[in-house]
Amino acid sequence: MNKSTPLSGLRVLVVEDTFLVALDLSDELTEAGCDVVGPASSVGQALEEIDGVDLDGAVLDVNLNGERSFPLAEHLAARDVPFVFLTGYDSATVFPDQFQDTPRLSKPVDTRGLIEAVARFR
Repeated sequence: MNKSTPLSGLRVLVVEDTFLVALDLSDELTEAGCDVVGPASSVGQALEEIDGVDLDGAVLDVNLNGERSFPLAEHLAARDVPFVFLTGYDSATVFPDQFQDTPRLSKPVDTRGLIEAVARFR
């Protein structure tokens, strides 16, 4: 791993149910220096992936094949793990009150926006 990459050393969980999008996100984060955990395509799979793993942050798709990622977000918040949501939804109509101020990126996600959001996990 190149120590000069912007996200060098960060361990980040990726949760996205669309296979190609998940691979793209993982590749972008890896190229920026992250150690990617996952990608996971459901809340259950993500919880298994992070069992016993120290995380620096997470990138969470809101809608995972009809399942919302909010229970996972609650789990991460309880562990003081920062995260960013990926969504195409209007924040006022979908997000629970406790996540109204959580950073979110609109899909499709551009690489620069993703890297800037994840860099805030430091």
